[in-house]
Amino acid sequence: MSSWSCPRCTLDNSITTKVCNACGTQRPVISDTKPAGGSDSWQCSTCTYMNQGRSNCQMCGTLRITKHMSTEETRISMMKAKALQISQYIASQEQARQKMEKKVSTGEVNWLINRLYVRKEFTACLTKIEDQIKKCGGAKGSCEFALYVKGLILRHMGKIEDSLQLFRLVTTINPQNIRNIKQVARSLYLLGKKQAALDIYNDALTIDENDWEVYHNQGLCHMHLKDYEKAREAFEAANTIQPHDSTFMQLGKIYVMQNKYEEAVGIYEEALENSPENPSLLTTLGLLFLRMGQNYKAFKHLRTALALDPKNVKGILASGSIIQDHNDMDIALIRYRVAAVQTPSSAQLWNNIGMCFFGKGMHIAAISCLKRALYFDPFEWIISYNLGLVHLCTKQYASAFHFLSASINLKPNFPPSYMYLGIILAKLEDFDNSRNAYRRAIEMESDHLFHLNYAITLCNHDQNAEATKHFEIAKELFNGLDEDSKNADPDVIKRIEALGRVLKG
Repeated sequence: MSSWSCPRCTLDNSITTKVCNACGTQRPVISDTKPAGGSDSWQCSTCTYMNQGRSNCQMCGTLRITKHMSTEETRISMMKAKALQISQYIASQEQARQKMEKKVSTGEVNWLINRLYVRKEFTACLTKIEDQIKKCGGAKGSCEFALYVKGLILRHMGKIEDSLQLFRLVTTINPQNIRNIKQVARSLYLLGKKQAALDIYNDALTIDENDWEVYHNQGLCHMHLKDYEKAREAFEAANTIQPHDSTFMQLGKIYVMQNKYEEAVGIYEEALENSPENPSLLTTLGLLFLRMGQNYKAFKHLRTALALDPKNVKGILASGSIIQDHNDMDIALIRYRVAAVQTPSSAQLWNNIGMCFFGKGMHIAAISCLKRALYFDPFEWIISYNLGLVHLCTKQYASAFHFLSASINLKPNFPPSYMYLGIILAKLEDFDNSRNAYRRAIEMESDHLFHLNYAITLCNHDQNAEATKHFEIAKELFNGLDEDSKNADPDVIKRIEALGRVLKG
């Protein structure tokens, strides 16, 4: 006999407990089959069991204490009894824990799985999910949520194909759960199967036609398929149901991709009415104004974005570029220092820092920063273009030719690259290829600088008749500019006057 049954609640308690673990009822006196109180009966000092004869307790093993026992023998007996009592208590607690685990409901397990997932304890979460799947056995319906979360974790780990199979499985378990259907479509979208994802999203709308997320994701699919009109309709439908900043951002992006800048501005301003303190929206609108040439409005929105989020890297780079355009290089460098802490591997950041040093006349520092930018992004044409300009200014014509050639290979439709290439080739005494580079630049765009530099190169090679022709075109184009553009670079006026005197003389 190692336990006793409570007379009130019938719970089986360990023999060492004196009250019921459930209701607190006092343990009844436990006696042997023989009547208590015999001539050789004694009560155990540990568990109060009535023993007959014996030298130790029949229940807990405590040694019978007699008048003839020494103090040391009594102490040892009590210690043994206590150790036995502790081991029995631990065993009873383990039994109780196992019983409770068997009684845990599926809802409680799902709560634990969700808690582990939210805390991003994916290893522990997957272990719990596998345990739940084993307990479910053939009853897949009771582990729908566990399979769903496992699919989310696998997709987060990059195993998109595996996640797709799991989401399809939970969809067969519960085909009316729109959440499962949306995850199937999401996995297809990430696998590049945009049309298949659209078909699944259409199925989801048959279950709930007022789910904004379905329309939003449909818009993303159409946008990647370059069907901008259907993408716009899907995003507008999503905003009609429930406006979201992300939907406004994507809708504005569509207009920008179609070069409809005014419509994009209207979309972003409408979004700011709903979320006036969204740094991402403010930064995007500021960058759009910067592209449109409205620097004042751009700087205003970028400044507001940085006031809300001082570590906004895009805002820092854009505002810094505006400050650079106004030749305030030191202030721009202070802003870039903040961005360098957040994104030390940004090619755009190091490109801007390099051009700040170039503006300050620190050519070695500029080349160092620009080469660091080129290391981070070797296929960014503007970095090679800027390196070509800096090497041209330092009269390292071979290096300048190398970087400008790389820039033209990456972006062959940028006319100034051909003009500077023509200048460099003339310095390298390759006059024929220099003329070809100038002609290519002039074919792409008729700019007064192209004609002026071509005229200077022709004059230097005694081609005065053709030089006079391009000089007159350069003067005509220059006179057609507004006063601000004319006074932007005083060196141009000096060169026009100097070349005019040479050609007349």
